[in-house]
Amino acid sequence: MNSTQHKPGLKTLPQACLFDLDGLLLNTEPLHGQAWEAAAAHFGTQLRQAQLLALRGRRRRDCADQVVRWLDASIGSDELLAIQQPIARRLLPTAKPNAGAQQLVSWCAQHTMPMALVTSSAQESVAYKTAGHPWINQITTRVLGDDPNLEAGKPAPDPFLLAAQRLNVDASSCWAFEDSAAGTHAALAAGCHVWVLNPDGNNLDCDNLPRDGAWQTIASLNDVLTALKTQ
Repeated sequence: MNSTQHKPGLKTLPQACLFDLDGLLLNTEPLHGQAWEAAAAHFGTQLRQAQLLALRGRRRRDCADQVVRWLDASIGSDELLAIQQPIARRLLPTAKPNAGAQQLVSWCAQHTMPMALVTSSAQESVAYKTAGHPWINQITTRVLGDDPNLEAGKPAPDPFLLAAQRLNVDASSCWAFEDSAAGTHAALAAGCHVWVLNPDGNNLDCDNLPRDGAWQTIASLNDVLTALKTQ
């Protein structure tokens, strides 16, 4: 951890916890990467790992627009999505929960900690990803990528500000849980304290994270859960 980063302290509990979905609660990011990689390959382009990392945390349409700019073929986003979406829909329902995710959400529910799901995924996508994970239904307040009241997606702060507004709390009193550079920037810009999940040290484009601010990487959501249980 960079010495200028400020650890979101556990001395004072947050007023609410704001959870990302993809790569945070569910281990979907490798599956998303496979779908984008296969779709790009269909049009003759091999995406690099750095490019796949740059897509994490962003809305589907924003990702498609970016991948189209990388392609060697002259196509539109809709053509790309026509290839990518069937692959994603086949892969994503197989995603497993990340370690500690179910337990942390359940702890918050049991201790009446307000929660919100703050994801770039659209409503339909969230529905089929979470169908096999009913524990996620404990999070009833949601800001999704196609929310009609959302003006801009991550890395803009709008999703987290809207979630805090719906929970009737100040964003600066919230903990946000993220796994992407885009999501971390969004949460920090909203004023949240951010826990950044990076299990093996390779799941995050750390070069694109702020050099300072109220964030800290964690290897597992169990790290936070264990600390909360000692309060």
